[in-house]
Amino acid sequence: MRIFDAAEQIFAAHGFDAATIRDIAALAGVQGALVHHHGGSKEALFAAVVARRAAALSGARTAALTALQAKGDVTLRGVICCFTHPFLDRVLGGDPGWLAYGRLIAYVSADDRWRAIASQHFDPTAKVFLAAFAQVLPGASQARLAAALVYMVSGMLSLCASRWRIDDLSGQGDDTGDLVQMFTDFSEAGFRRAVQG
Repeated sequence: MRIFDAAEQIFAAHGFDAATIRDIAALAGVQGALVHHHGGSKEALFAAVVARRAAALSGARTAALTALQAKGDVTLRGVICCFTHPFLDRVLGGDPGWLAYGRLIAYVSADDRWRAIASQHFDPTAKVFLAAFAQVLPGASQARLAAALVYMVSGMLSLCASRWRIDDLSGQGDDTGDLVQMFTDFSEAGFRRAVQG
């Protein structure tokens, strides 16, 4: 566990290319050979670090959507919140592991070489949500819904990984709750624009 925690921190801080097994081993307090033994190659370790929180996140998202659908009052905003809030609550909640994971996922989403990882761990849930978005926005094409989802994910990752930019540009630290509310408003407006085509 220490090795994967350390790898998560190092990959999040330096990205895949600049991260080294030596740095991961030093942070974990183990020999480099032990990192290789438990994690395999650097690529395999990176994939394992992404995978270890993905199932919990997907489970939380689908559980939230199932609960919303069971109530019978499914709205666009509700579907957006079911997808984004499980991630935002964890990443912005003060847990350093989840904060690092948020940064790590930002790397995965921005680099085509991690396409297989994204496809395996995030696309199945994304497709469930695309179907939910299609139900609440029946006039939107699948291409536009997919684009809106990717834009929303990009904004969500930016909020988590680049919160400092908002603080620097505004000259003050905004309340996290206000930022999440603004992000949700922004996402909802974007999805509604997808219908208008």
